[in-house]
Amino acid sequence: MRIRTLLADNSELTLLGLRTLFANVPRIEVVGEAYDAIQLQALLIREKPDVVLMDHTAEGFGAKAIREGLKRVKRTRFVSITPDPSPMALMSAIRAGVTSYIKKDCGTDEIIDAVLDTADGQKFFCGKILETLRKASFDVDQFLAEPLTCAPVTLSDRECEVIALIAEGLSYTRIAERLHLSAHTVTTHRRNIMQKLGVNSTAAVVMYAVKNGLVTPNKFLFNANQA
Repeated sequence: MRIRTLLADNSELTLLGLRTLFANVPRIEVVGEAYDAIQLQALLIREKPDVVLMDHTAEGFGAKAIREGLKRVKRTRFVSITPDPSPMALMSAIRAGVTSYIKKDCGTDEIIDAVLDTADGQKFFCGKILETLRKASFDVDQFLAEPLTCAPVTLSDRECEVIALIAEGLSYTRIAERLHLSAHTVTTHRRNIMQKLGVNSTAAVVMYAVKNGLVTPNKFLFNANQA
């Protein structure tokens, strides 16, 4: 079955290059090209692609375009392809719902594999993106592994609630107010959660929440305009 693929970037040269690359790949069929977020949303509705390959950091897009796209066509998978992403831009894309992430200077085989693997239900992160995640203190091996649930790591219902609120960007004081706890208790929960998950940063806790559906895709920690 052919993979219906939509390209999204504000660079005509980039779109030309990707279109030319995929012309030689039998499984990949380019069904449209979007130059901004408005055109992207229209093409998503009309074409219902299997995969969208987009530079969410390009002017006119942003992580918000990914979130809105996933609302419109839930089965579509997004692959980000950008220049060197900052940890914030990378995290914004993951929080928004991208399945895979590669760089524009990846080799042609790697770009093709990213689309093929993503369409086949796998995650694909190039080595340079994985290195960025590692430098940001993400547990990359855990992130790329099969999804976890609360049960195997014996997180309590309360701890799952705390994780979800941390992922939504609430301060410890706000979390305490929401759950009718003391700020000290919330801090204790956070410490216990990090020990159980084997992580050493709030960002890694957020990654766990995203992978396990403890926070909805349309709640995201970073301002989309910063992506």
